[in-house]
This record gives sequence, structure tokens and C-alpha cells, in this order.
Amino acid sequence: MPIYGYGEKEIAYLKTRDQKLAEAMDRLGRIDRSVILDPFVALISSIVAQQVSIKAAETVYARLTNLAVEITPQSIGNLSVDEIQKCGMTFRKAGYIKGIAEAALTGEVDFDALHHMSDEEVIKKLSSLSGIGIWTVEMLLIHSLCRPDVLSYGDLAIRRGMMNLYGLETLSKSEFEIYRKRYTPYGTVASLYLWALSVESHVESFDKSLNS
Repeated sequence: MPIYGYGEKEIAYLKTRDQKLAEAMDRLGRIDRSVILDPFVALISSIVAQQVSIKAAETVYARLTNLAVEITPQSIGNLSVDEIQKCGMTFRKAGYIKGIAEAALTGEVDFDALHHMSDEEVIKKLSSLSGIGIWTVEMLLIHSLCRPDVLSYGDLAIRRGMMNLYGLETLSKSEFEIYRKRYTPYGTVASLYLWALSVESHVESFDKSLNS
């Protein structure tokens, strides 16, 4: 599976912009994050994964893939909402997936054209669909369209990682914006490290609870 691409240019820039982030990047080393280059497939996968465990999402997605043979607007459009739902998801989520396929088939959303649109245009276009929020589109910008400067305030793990990095008890939107601007134009690479730092903080909290 392909991974999000970045190199020494992005790493060097971020290190010059923030000493604490530089120290974390040196300690953690390179972080590879897999991407799904087809934005339609990536969006369907994202909907399947919403509010369920990774294992459950993988099981449901495998069932959907087996049923549809391959994940395309045509193959999903040929399925009923009931058929999609029986793969192991809620009826509402199945309706969202059916709606995404119909938007592609009717031309409401040209998924190929997303590659040529700005981040803001992609967010506006896709968040108009039922079941698609801004955070979902921001994750698509990273994990499918491979945009270089995405740092999501709506992502709890990103905020947790930032708080861990700077030793913060709270993080307001205005404070978040200060750091986001510091990381621009390589906010996505910063996101990779903040996600890793979020996992660290979660493990540290768990260890403290065991030893308390």
C-alpha cells in the first residue's frame, strides 16, 4: 500500500520552526502513514470506519468489498441500502454510502476533479453530502489526496498530541491556530508526529493509572 510522501525538505523546515517538535521528530524517527489514492474508495472506507474499532471496520469493509466485488460508484450504486447495511453497519451509515455513490454517478461530485481543487473547495463540496463532516474531509485530504498542509482542530488525537508536546493542560482554538501557522506549509507532516505523540500520551496515562 502506498504511503504519504515527505522528505528531508519538510523535516528540516519543521525542525527549524519548532524546537520541541524537532526533538520529538528526532526521537520518533520517520513515520509512514498509508494512503488510499482513489478518493471515492477512501471516502467509503472512512464512512465504514466511523465510530467503530479498527478490527470491526476491517471486517465490515471486507464484507462490502466481497459483495460489491470492487468499490466503485457503479458497484455500490447497484446495491440496495439493505444489502449494504447487512455487511454489518447501521442503516444510516449504509444510506450515507449509497448517497456517496449516487452523488458520483449523477455528477454531483466528480471524484477525479477533487485532485485539482483547493483544500477549501474539496471541504465545501464533500461536506455538503449527508454523513460527511469537515473532519472526514480533512482526513481524506491527508490520506487520499496527500495534501501537504492539513492540521485538523477537529481531530482529538491531534489536539492531545499537541498538548503532550507542549505540556499543556488545555488547548483553545486560538492557541491551536498559533501552532498550525508555525507548521505551515507542512502541517500534514506535523500531523503524523502529533498522532504519534497522542499515542504516547495515552500509554503514559495508562501506565500512571496502573502505578497509582
